[in-house]
Amino acid sequence: MEDKTVISFANVAAGYDGARDVLTDVSFNMSAGAFYFLTGASGAGKTTLLRLIYQLHPQTRGQIKLFGKSTSDLSRDEITDLRHKMAIVFQEYSLLSHLSVFDNVALPLRVRGVPDDKIKKLVAKVLDWVGLGKYGDANPRALSGGQQQRVSVARAIIVQPSILLADEPTGNLDDENASRLMELFIQMNKIFGTTIILATHSQKLLDTYKFPVIRVENHHVTFVGQKGPTAPEPKKVWKGPKPQNYFAELSKQFDDIENG
Repeated sequence: MEDKTVISFANVAAGYDGARDVLTDVSFNMSAGAFYFLTGASGAGKTTLLRLIYQLHPQTRGQIKLFGKSTSDLSRDEITDLRHKMAIVFQEYSLLSHLSVFDNVALPLRVRGVPDDKIKKLVAKVLDWVGLGKYGDANPRALSGGQQQRVSVARAIIVQPSILLADEPTGNLDDENASRLMELFIQMNKIFGTTIILATHSQKLLDTYKFPVIRVENHHVTFVGQKGPTAPEPKKVWKGPKPQNYFAELSKQFDDIENG
């Protein structure tokens, strides 16, 4: 039987500057296509866990495997290759103000050496999907908070990552924009099969979308039982085409563009 585990932690610990470990004895396996909320008090270690997965911070002990490969013995180039299969969405957007919306979204493709003609097509499709098709030439600072966050999501999904890590992405958004962003993530998970870990402080999100929860507390990680196999349908705040049908078409168009 094919092993579909994409993230595996075995007795992992991590800390900073010789201080007490922020995380201790973290062990879990996560399958491809899973969707988890990540919760815990400020400073509990949520961001540290995400940084460990993305290989931005080394563990002090234990073993981390990504896509079946132990990260301990990988070269810098091999780590870079692993990161190309992942993406991060930050609460503070992390957009480059000296670049247009289009160029912010295109950046990860340019880093990967994708030809310009394909970049133009892919960026146009993704900006259309997140409802920002008319804003490609805009400066990110001219957009609202919700729009900027959707730009950061567009930049993350443009590479069709196998793993998406989202660090408090709805923390600065109102309810409508938070619902819209959750809808984008849910469709990404359903149609692309992307494994998603979404850190949040919002009890409303946890109550509305019944995904299982990873809780970070007292330096340890626990998994809280899933209330249902999938999240309920989000509120219909999307103003464009039906999200699932549109996302399926977007996925097909991605393949056509990349293979054309």
